[in-house]
Amino acid sequence: MTDSYRAGDAAACAAMFTLDAQLYSPYAAPAFGREAIEALHHEWTHGGVPDKKLQVLQSGGSNDTAWTLNAYSEDGGKVRGNSLAVWQRGRDRVWRIRICSLNDDQREVNHGPTKS
Repeated sequence: MTDSYRAGDAAACAAMFTLDAQLYSPYAAPAFGREAIEALHHEWTHGGVPDKKLQVLQSGGSNDTAWTLNAYSEDGGKVRGNSLAVWQRGRDRVWRIRICSLNDDQREVNHGPTKS
């Protein structure tokens, strides 16, 4: 997905999602379905985003459902945050994102609970 995002390939980004996926973001209205997700990615990736970074921080799951907690950044770190994605393995045995929620984080990144 990072390569597709960097190249500005909205269709390839959207192909990572199920046909009925949901995408929630602080940067746009929610997108429902792969077609809407592709349109949103077209806006986000128009012209390419060469410094886009995605890093899986945590993951888990069982059977045909999994999740990933990811960190993302672009624009020299001016845009950054976390995303939580729920993955579903389809009948074709390919894993795709079913639900994704992005969270903008312009503050220092906190990688764990704080002590009181």
